[in-house]
Amino acid sequence: MAANADIATGLARIGMVLRAESWRQAEATGLSPTQAQILSYLVQRGPARVGAVAEAIAVTQPTASDAVAALARKGHVERRPDPQDARAVLLHTTVAGRRLANALAVWPDALLGAIDALDPAEEAVFVKGLVKMIRALQVRGAIPVQRLCVSCRHFRPHVHSDAARPHHCAFVDAAFGNAALRLDCGEHVAADAAVQLENWVRFKEAAA
Repeated sequence: MAANADIATGLARIGMVLRAESWRQAEATGLSPTQAQILSYLVQRGPARVGAVAEAIAVTQPTASDAVAALARKGHVERRPDPQDARAVLLHTTVAGRRLANALAVWPDALLGAIDALDPAEEAVFVKGLVKMIRALQVRGAIPVQRLCVSCRHFRPHVHSDAARPHHCAFVDAAFGNAALRLDCGEHVAADAAVQLENWVRFKEAAA
């Protein structure tokens, strides 16, 4: 239990850095952290409905709607009819919004420097640990579902004998190791529940 507390404390310290950076960016850009999250989400995932955005960033729909209204007033987001449903509206980023989102996507130097302190083997272990933690939080409903390798139908865990690159991605037809596991992949396609479970068990229980 002491180790668990130490890990939780360490994550809290890292969270402090990220929260401070989000507020610093808010001051510099005139966006609230929620507005910045929405803008980044739309740039990464493409046009979406307000409800989908709210679910993805774990806020209420009224909170998301208020933030979207502010982004629209600032010229970063615009509403367009959904071609699949004439009664619905999709949120699109403007050129100015995409430019701002790209600026916001730069991680703080202090955090990147801290990550650089890890050697390659430590990076691989750390990323695998993050995957396990994120999936556990998803299962508990504590965070929205993420586009992880382990839930993707293209993922083949521990199918290669090379210890440095044991996994396989069928989308790019290439082997890769734990350090290259994706936590939010744009090519992610959710596998069937049974396949996800089978892949997860193999990923979790096989040797690192």
